[in-house]
Amino acid sequence: MPDTITLDRALGALVGGALGDALGMPTQLLSPARIAELYGHVEDFITPFADHPVSKGLVAGTITDDTEQALLLGRILVESGERFDHARWVNALLDWEREVKARGSYDLLGPSTKRAIDAINNGVPAEEAGRGGDTNGAAMRIAPVGIMKPLEPLDVFVAKVAETCRATHNTSIAIASAAAVAAAVSRGVSGDDWRAASDSAVAAARRGATLGHWVTGGDIAARIVWAQDLVRGKAISDAIRLITDLVGTGVASQESVPAAFAVLEVAGGDPWQAAVISANLGGDTDTIGAIAAGMAGACTGFSRLPQDRVAGLKGIDMVGVRALAADLVAARTSKDRADKPGPDKDAAA
Repeated sequence: MPDTITLDRALGALVGGALGDALGMPTQLLSPARIAELYGHVEDFITPFADHPVSKGLVAGTITDDTEQALLLGRILVESGERFDHARWVNALLDWEREVKARGSYDLLGPSTKRAIDAINNGVPAEEAGRGGDTNGAAMRIAPVGIMKPLEPLDVFVAKVAETCRATHNTSIAIASAAAVAAAVSRGVSGDDWRAASDSAVAAARRGATLGHWVTGGDIAARIVWAQDLVRGKAISDAIRLITDLVGTGVASQESVPAAFAVLEVAGGDPWQAAVISANLGGDTDTIGAIAAGMAGACTGFSRLPQDRVAGLKGIDMVGVRALAADLVAARTSKDRADKPGPDKDAAA
């Protein structure tokens, strides 16, 4: 049976991510000036304006592909057991894509995921479909790996991250980004705070950058450190301007992922504050919010999330999320026990 604190942290990661996703849903792809003009300073769930380029028709508090893909990946991880079932994951993505299209929400898909799914649909082997994926789609959905896998040994942890990236984001920069986020979540689930989580993220990003197909772009580990240094001690309004102007808030991994860590710094590890800051940045606000608030939620726990905002989430099955969190933690703790030396193992050695 998973211990209560670990389960609370795991649920905090998943639901924190959903909060950041839903709060950023109406502001994604807009400039900070346009966000202020339309909505003022966003501090709660709001309905997108009628002609929003991708979120029109969604009600306030609705989650998007960031949360849906994270929960989907989590279920495949649980079903796969120790060896990630690559074929099952690809088929699940294809099924999910068909469902999204049927709902009329295909424009919510990120460019790398959309490109890879289209390639797989056209007969390209899954191992090759992700070789050009360098955007933030892998990082946005990677939290379940961080929940399920202990951080050490780091090589094994990052290899698992890379395995889940292969079909859509099999590049050095995307794997480094996903490894950083997963490591922060794993460190949080293990009981540490957001500062320790950030340190582990940098180490994981360095390792992740050695895997996958190399693509050009700023080094993720270096940019995380730089982005957090850039905003440390700054007022929120100044930090938002620095993140928007210098770090960048686009879908490129080297912008949005360091931006999420900068948000984590400014928010002081507070999940709802991370969601609010992200929603007002402009650009890929829902993904930056999902990543930043998910990492923060892993480091604080579900019990410290604003429960009135959790109750306002739409499009998410909380019973299913709780069950998934429990399954992921059960897999983590069984792995921990298997790796620890005991009397029988010592005697056998």
